[in-house]
Amino acid sequence: MHALRGANSTTARRSARAEVLLVLGGGGVLGAALLARALACGRFARVQAAVDKPLASALRGFEPLPAARLGARLQADTAVIVFERAWRSNGRDEAFLQPQPAQLAALAGQLRAGGVRRLLVVVPHAPALLPQALKQGFASIDEARVAAMGFEQLLFVRSAQSTATVAVALWSQRLAAAWWSQLAWMVPQSEQPVRALRMAELAVELAWRLADAPSATRVLSPELLRQAAQSEDGGALLSAWLEGAPLPPATAPAQRW
Repeated sequence: MHALRGANSTTARRSARAEVLLVLGGGGVLGAALLARALACGRFARVQAAVDKPLASALRGFEPLPAARLGARLQADTAVIVFERAWRSNGRDEAFLQPQPAQLAALAGQLRAGGVRRLLVVVPHAPALLPQALKQGFASIDEARVAAMGFEQLLFVRSAQSTATVAVALWSQRLAAAWWSQLAWMVPQSEQPVRALRMAELAVELAWRLADAPSATRVLSPELLRQAAQSEDGGALLSAWLEGAPLPPATAPAQRW
C-alpha cells in the first residue's frame, strides 16, 4: 500500500513501549506520511488506523480498526486525529476514515470513552483564515469541548497549509485560488507550510513524547512548529516545550517582499 511503504524502512529501531497508537485520517497526504512514519520508527508496539472499509494488510505492527469500534473499549493509549483539506483518491487509501472538522467533538468523545488518554489533533489552516490570537488558543467551541473531556494530554497542532493544496471545482474558485497563489510570496516564511514528510516526523515525535510530559492541554502554534522543523534536533526542542522549559529565540527568517 502506498500509504504504508515507509513501514518497510530499514531505519534503526528503538525498543518500543508497550503502547498502541491509533491514527484517524491515515489516507490523506499528511495522514499517510504520519502512518508510515509511526510504523517505520518502531516506537510503538502496534499502530492502528481507523477504516471505513475492510482493509487487508500483512504489515508487521499494523492493524486496521473498523471505525464502528471507536465507541467501544480501545487498546490505544494515544490517538492522532489528522484533518486535511486535500484527500487522495488512489484506491486502497480511500478505505481509511476521513475525519471532518465538524466531527472533532464526536470523535474525541468516542476516543475518550474508549480509554484513550492522550490525544493529538493536527489542524491545518490557510494562514489568512486564523487571527493571531487563535493560533495560540482554542479556535472553536468544539476544541474547547474536547479540552473539557478529561484527556491526560491534549495537544492541538496548528500547521500552516498552502492554499495551493486546496482542491476547487468551480472556475470562479480556481480563478480566485490562482490569484491568491500569486500573493504567496507576500506570506512570511514563518507562515509557509511545513512539508508533509517533516510534519509527519514531528507529529509522531510529539505522540511518542506525550507519555513522558506533564499532563496539560496545549496548542502548538505554526511558528513553533516551523522552528522545530528547521531545527537540527526538532524532537529535543519539542520535548523541552512539552516540559515547559524556555526555548531558544527563533531566528527571524528573511521576508520575501
